[in-house]
Amino acid sequence: MTAPAMHDDDRPLLGVGLMFLAVAVVPAMDVLAKYLSETMPSGQVAWGRYGVQVLLTLPMVLAAAGWRGFWPPQIGLQLLRGLCFAASTTLFFTAIAYMPVADALALLFVEPMILTALSALLLGERVGPRRWTAVVVGFAGVLIILRPGMGVASEGAPLALASGVLFAFYFLTTRKLKGAAPPIVTLAFGALVGSVVLSAVLGAGTMLGDTGNFHFIAPEPWQWGALLAIGSIATGCHFLMVLAFERAPASVLAPVSYFEIVSSAALGYLVFGDFPDVWTWVGIAVIVGSGIYIAWRERQVHGTAAPKTVPEASAGV
Repeated sequence: MTAPAMHDDDRPLLGVGLMFLAVAVVPAMDVLAKYLSETMPSGQVAWGRYGVQVLLTLPMVLAAAGWRGFWPPQIGLQLLRGLCFAASTTLFFTAIAYMPVADALALLFVEPMILTALSALLLGERVGPRRWTAVVVGFAGVLIILRPGMGVASEGAPLALASGVLFAFYFLTTRKLKGAAPPIVTLAFGALVGSVVLSAVLGAGTMLGDTGNFHFIAPEPWQWGALLAIGSIATGCHFLMVLAFERAPASVLAPVSYFEIVSSAALGYLVFGDFPDVWTWVGIAVIVGSGIYIAWRERQVHGTAAPKTVPEASAGV
């Protein structure tokens, strides 16, 4: 989602505070999704997250653009963006059902490295040797976390990595859509795409007798409440990020966004007793360092005219 243009009265410290609040709160959504996935298909959890966001953003879309807001410009690219985000969210929610939230989030945060590579390969953007080095170092961090051949990787790890790849494609389409529609329209339309597609997938899974992650069950009242909370947290945190990017540049906010890993680790430990081991923290540090360097280097290369997009704190947002 493209952030509104920066203004003369930008207040970077306020932007940092808003981003910090968002990434401190959003792990509650991930933890709720993980807990709910124990009794509900993860695909239905993602479906509920998008359905709630559609309901919450509908009045704002109608106020900003009327019913035309649900047929925005560059409709094909908007559809692709929504599909990438819905698939990324569903894979991430499935991954955290099998592994600690902080571990999955660390693997998701390969997105800046993948996005850098895709920007060079698909958009023709010039990526210098320093950023390519950061990409390689970031993937080394992934290997430290996975430790292939040592039998420590969770079965959810490939899903988390795939979520990160799709998240990068989501960001790539977001860059291409910069200025095509009001931010609230882009946000709501993406949620609508996710809701419709997941409804179709879950409906088909139910009819075909799926017993895994892609069928509907009849939620109990507490499960409806959890779905409402997940969607509300996702929508609220997204708006906090929009406000943050109105007040501070991406290079300032990028380091703050990685605090989500710390808050996820703390909350995951309190609720599930999960906590990353030493080598996982080493891998996390390598990935975070690479991501921060890429954000800083892009700021140096492109200057203040660099495109500003709102990075979701996690695929759930």
